[in-house]
Amino acid sequence: MPQPTDIPEIYLDLRGMFPPEPMERVLDALTMLAPGQQVRMLIDREPHPLYRILERNGYTFRCSEPEPGLYQVIIQEN
Repeated sequence: MPQPTDIPEIYLDLRGMFPPEPMERVLDALTMLAPGQQVRMLIDREPHPLYRILERNGYTFRCSEPEPGLYQVIIQEN
């Protein structure tokens, strides 16, 4: 049986996409999460509306800015 660390993350490169496509893609990815799996997304703007949706639906997330104008958000199910 795979351990959580054996399950590949869902990686989304959402840079250069126009709304609402990035939001639609990440919400679709969340429906496919397996226990212990995470979504890692890269986007060229901080997705503030997504944060509210994640909080309301019991997801945890952390955001970093590895370089100016590039945001990495890692999302996990509680």
